[in-house]
Amino acid sequence: MTNQRANTPDAPRPRATVARMYDYLLGGKQNFEADRRAARDVLSKVPDAANIALSNRLFLRRAVHTLAQAGMRQFLDLGSGIPTQGNVHEIAQAVNPEIRVLYVDIDPVAVVASNQILHGNLRCRAIEGDFTRPDAILGVLADSDLASIIDLDEPVVVLYCSVLQLIPDEQIDAVIAPIRDVLVPGSAMVISHVGVDVPDRWGESTVQQAADVYRTQAATDIRFRTDEQITALFSDFEMIEPGLVPLDRWRPELSEPDPYVAASIPSPMRGAVAFRR
Repeated sequence: MTNQRANTPDAPRPRATVARMYDYLLGGKQNFEADRRAARDVLSKVPDAANIALSNRLFLRRAVHTLAQAGMRQFLDLGSGIPTQGNVHEIAQAVNPEIRVLYVDIDPVAVVASNQILHGNLRCRAIEGDFTRPDAILGVLADSDLASIIDLDEPVVVLYCSVLQLIPDEQIDAVIAPIRDVLVPGSAMVISHVGVDVPDRWGESTVQQAADVYRTQAATDIRFRTDEQITALFSDFEMIEPGLVPLDRWRPELSEPDPYVAASIPSPMRGAVAFRR
């Protein structure tokens, strides 16, 4: 009876998630048909979607490498998604095996996959959590053995890579400020965010159709922000060179070539790394 019902046209389909769509766009295997269908729909509107995902991943690797080289020993990856080759802990621990990494994601598939990869790595862990509820994340860090991974009394790198565009303007400060504002001097933030010029680049109608895919199939809205709005998210943190720039222009020599390096237009995503002095 149960199996018959599951195969009927009225049976609910699994909903796509942004994390698993991103995994598919990067060529990963931790995704379901709902995710692949949604990602293909986005690609049909914006064929650059896979290049955008890759550009973001390469920026993440370069930022982590730079910060590990600078002596940072703790990384908190919020909205970490599905792990892929060259993830935060691989890049960071290649520089210093003592570095500790905590991945936080709302998608249980991402958490299970991450912990399978991290099995035996005592300095890294993945937990299920909603980065839009920072007080809950701070509570978990304070009241559990996760303090052995992330100690907020010491400098921490907090990463928000391609996730803050999911947050409405009226909520963004409440999402980012509670964690940002407790970080001690010497801490760092990494942010990548889709730029405001995306509709101009591919056309308002086309971009709206792609955004509708995220809205209807993954229950997520996408927001575009100006450089001024993205800069404000860093508050009193000081950006390091080259500042807030298209992702392909952020220290491109530190990774394999960004797909936009050879293109006639820069990456549509902006990114920066900043320290609290």
